Amino acid sequence: MRLLPLIAATYFMVSGGPYGLEDIIGKAGYGRALLLLLAIPIFWSLPTSLMVGELASAMPCEGGFYHWVRQAMGPFWGFQEAWLSLAASVFDMAIYPTTFVLYLSHVAPTLTAGYRGLLLKLAIVTISAIWNLRGAVAVGRGSQKMMVVSLSPFVVLIGLALWHTLHHGVAPAHAGPPAQMDLAGAVLVAMWNYMGWDNASTIAQEVEDPQHVYPRAMLSSAFVVMCVYILPLAAVWFAGIPAERFSTGAWVDAAMLLGGPALAMAVVLAGSLDGLGTFNALTLSLTRLPYAMAEDGLLPPVLARRWANGVPWVSVLACSFAWALALGFTFERLISIDLVLYGAALLLEFVALIVLRRKAPHMSRPFRVPGGKWGAITVGIGPALLIAFALWAARDERVAGMPALLFAALIGAAGPLVYLVARRRTPSVQLETKI
Repeated sequence: MRLLPLIAATYFMVSGGPYGLEDIIGKAGYGRALLLLLAIPIFWSLPTSLMVGELASAMPCEGGFYHWVRQAMGPFWGFQEAWLSLAASVFDMAIYPTTFVLYLSHVAPTLTAGYRGLLLKLAIVTISAIWNLRGAVAVGRGSQKMMVVSLSPFVVLIGLALWHTLHHGVAPAHAGPPAQMDLAGAVLVAMWNYMGWDNASTIAQEVEDPQHVYPRAMLSSAFVVMCVYILPLAAVWFAGIPAERFSTGAWVDAAMLLGGPALAMAVVLAGSLDGLGTFNALTLSLTRLPYAMAEDGLLPPVLARRWANGVPWVSVLACSFAWALALGFTFERLISIDLVLYGAALLLEFVALIVLRRKAPHMSRPFRVPGGKWGAITVGIGPALLIAFALWAARDERVAGMPALLFAALIGAAGPLVYLVARRRTPSVQLETKI
């Protein structure tokens, strides 16, 4: 995989387009939504991109962040990193088929009612599994094409909003808070829309010249994602569409107001591509974790089986089955659990960055986080504070009759127990940490 396909795949792993932004507008209003979309990348995306750029260029290996933490702090913490990431993926991956069904329900509610909605979600999972079995190159090239197609309705929407502004004057919607403001919820949705930069690291052995391509791909993708979010938001704001009209799937309503049924249908179809593209790219990334762990002897050897094209096919099928089991959760609950588990895994990666600077100072690092030793330490402060805020904001969420934080904590606490079971059947030579 070369630079442009990696940028496209990273774009889908993190964003996939403006889909999902509607709740930020509806919960915080236009003014605060715009500030969040400008500020969150500075304290969340940029530090993560810098960290990923350094570690991916220093250790471009299959399994990515699992190996970073393992090399820095040993096999126990490497296993916890992979456990938390895979646990988060069960809830994160269910979001994209769920979002697709929500969009389609705006124009074809009969197609998404009852069991039909579940069948559509399962179709996304199945198509992505089959596509991934064709290999990383197929996923990367497909991501490039889907990126262009999925963004095209928003290019038209932005153009129509500008035309409306030029012919009717600037009449922006009220920029203040909506009647029912939920700023904490808006921050959580913004964080979710900007997370996932480390996911691209797990396919490093399938990337051409990863030492130099990864830093460029991370920074380029961060700029693209920020533009893709801010420009459509500004367009519908200046077109005068009230913030209260925005919730998940409301881009379809905005397209209907500005361009009629044809543009609304285009947004729905683009939303289906967005859900498929994101699920597809994340399948490419996350299925390399069980493969890497199986190679280290921490999971059954069958998960390390690969086809001639390099695809760990057993891992692809096993992960797809696990993700299909979480398709019944609601959007809000998925985000809360996802952020808690993903946040814990991300903090381990920032700790690994600091530890490796001290433990292996002479390791080749084609790209470094600027600022020397203190740069490596301070770069994780912003993400840590935002993760702490996410924990506080999710305190009232409930899942399966218990607080969402307790539910996530129980999943995280199972990691050491599973490690002990895996460690019993693993030869000690496979668990040695080498730098």
